[in-house]
Amino acid sequence: MELDFINKLNQQWTDIYYSLHYKQKDNISHQAIRLMQHIEKQGEATIGALAEYLSVSHNTASEHTKRLIQKGLAAKRRSQQDERKVLVVLTKEGRSVLEQHTQLDKEKLKEIIERISSSEKELIQQAFEILSKEAKQWR
Repeated sequence: MELDFINKLNQQWTDIYYSLHYKQKDNISHQAIRLMQHIEKQGEATIGALAEYLSVSHNTASEHTKRLIQKGLAAKRRSQQDERKVLVVLTKEGRSVLEQHTQLDKEKLKEIIERISSSEKELIQQAFEILSKEAKQWR
């Protein structure tokens, strides 16, 4: 029963993302997007934290970060609490590229939302709130 529910949920999620994602304009790797997501969710990150998140070496995370910086998607800055610590943050351009690669197209979503009832909107919002809350427990 639960496996059937999980399979249906995964299929529905992939249908939603496939139909409503933005058209990709940037040539950026999946690894780079994952790094950017981590930085965005944390607000900032050290190279060590990025390496740990991706389960790669410090050097590999550093190389990925260097490419993001060269593309203008991320920047390094010193920690205000500890000047020795270097933090990676997203630039405005980086946040925009991340949105295009991870979020649903707002215009497509708006059209769908305008067609559904208030009670359906509420159900969807509640379901996503529950999933979001529970998903955050895995971090």
